[in-house]
Amino acid sequence: MNENDTEHPKRNRTQGRLIAGAALCGLALAAVALLPVTDGGPAEAADATPGDAAAAPGLPAPTVDMAIVRASEDEGKTVNLTLDDGPDPRWTPKALELLEKYQAKAVFCMTGPNAAAHPDLVKKVVAAGHRLCDHSISHDTAMDKKPVDYQRKEILDAKAMIDAASGGERIWYYRAPGGAFTPESRRIAASEGMRNLGWNVDPSDYEQPGTERIVRAVKNQLAKGPTVLMHDGGGNRRQTMEALEQLLPWFTEEGYSFSFPQAG
Repeated sequence: MNENDTEHPKRNRTQGRLIAGAALCGLALAAVALLPVTDGGPAEAADATPGDAAAAPGLPAPTVDMAIVRASEDEGKTVNLTLDDGPDPRWTPKALELLEKYQAKAVFCMTGPNAAAHPDLVKKVVAAGHRLCDHSISHDTAMDKKPVDYQRKEILDAKAMIDAASGGERIWYYRAPGGAFTPESRRIAASEGMRNLGWNVDPSDYEQPGTERIVRAVKNQLAKGPTVLMHDGGGNRRQTMEALEQLLPWFTEEGYSFSFPQAG
């Protein structure tokens, strides 16, 4: 023991704690540096990891994969069309007409109240071979900042409304409004057999930027992946329908086949 150790034991104990703390901080920073970096908004957030189940204690076990899905269930050059915020009595029938004309498939992400108000449209969507998706009750894009009980109610109450409107047809997916997923909301959805549905292509059609801009954005963004986010509800969707009328034959001409996002 040197002279300083003898004369200043308290100072040396403090220095030891500081050194140990610095070492722990260094390890934490190194761990953070190894985390994956994602490239932007909620749609491009990292998929679920095995630790996500542990991050949602007390919730039912998932019956399907909790990860946010964007990939197609079919192989090859595919496109997955998704239409949000309906059903709407003006625009959903137009979307169904166009999809039938071009023999295309789509996922309809419905809010609970809209489904309850238009059960005839919900049934028409299913009868035409399209898939249902739960898009919450109130379309709260800040759901990821709300308590788990609120998230559960938004998801499960909407599911109950869509179930009632469809006659109990399968709801394949859950899409968080604005992509505001949490580990808890993803587990709640997955425990009900609904895959968490993201997107790759977002032409911002809800902003009504013009038909040509919507068409161009979809074509330009398809290299990012197959799942396209568009809307058949939530406002005037004339531009979206006009864009679909151009895009649907273009997909076929370019060799795309219409698929659905993975649901297992």
